Amino acid sequence: MKKIKIYRSIAKLKSIDMFYFDTKTEGPPILCLHGRRGRAETWFDFIQHYGEQYRIIAPDQRGHGLSSKPISKYTAEEMAEDIIQLLDFLEIDSIILIGHSMGGAVAGYLAAVYPEYVKAVAILDKSASGPVEPNKVMTDKIQLRDPLTKNWPLPFATRNEAMNFIREAADSNLEYQYFMNSLVETVEGYQMMFSSQAMAANMAYYENWFHLLPSIQCLVLLIRAKGNQAISDEDFISMQSQIPNCIAHEMSHSDHNVHLSNKEEFYEWFDVFLKGIYQAAICPNALESV
Repeated sequence: MKKIKIYRSIAKLKSIDMFYFDTKTEGPPILCLHGRRGRAETWFDFIQHYGEQYRIIAPDQRGHGLSSKPISKYTAEEMAEDIIQLLDFLEIDSIILIGHSMGGAVAGYLAAVYPEYVKAVAILDKSASGPVEPNKVMTDKIQLRDPLTKNWPLPFATRNEAMNFIREAADSNLEYQYFMNSLVETVEGYQMMFSSQAMAANMAYYENWFHLLPSIQCLVLLIRAKGNQAISDEDFISMQSQIPNCIAHEMSHSDHNVHLSNKEEFYEWFDVFLKGIYQAAICPNALESV
């Protein structure tokens, strides 16, 4: 398999500048949304695996990486609007969408509210459960801080200090690599590239989105890690029952990064998903047999 070239660029949208990867290859576009505290970098292996047949686009979402980090609520609605603006900027009118964790919630919102843009959607290890009424914090007056990293000794004095601390803080090697993708050297020392305010606001304003599931009429791939840490058994069953056209799978590995923990297993199921999209394009009733 030849190495797929990745083009890096910045799209100047209405309210933010959005950094993104783009293979610019031929084929249907797949847009990939990372999880909270993540980056486009997390999709590198996915890009190499599917980049010959598909055009893969992976942005740093607002508040993350090299994209803008304004003081805002970081709701799914707000972040989904960024993606619609990115698609309009790239002159892309229809995508296959995949979102991991926080990105899964944004992907679900996009598929429900902007169905004309979304041909099919994969939601990875993200429950639709959440508070019916979010914590109404005034983000324009209160500087929220990420509860996970607010006590980290940032900035780190050296890269080795950062590596050692993050390795101890991480639950797995995949999570360690996930955080290392956002480590950057600054004049003050080594910092994380995501905004602490953005992470806290995204959690504070997170809402239950079960009510959106019946509106997602396209094919949905729903994958969770082994066990029920991110998606309870009850939520996993309920999500499947409320999504009209759903392929569901529980991974054999418990790591939250389901697209990285067992790549062979994940790609096998993503291929089933892609086959289902193709069958639906040939015969709309084919979804019923996927």
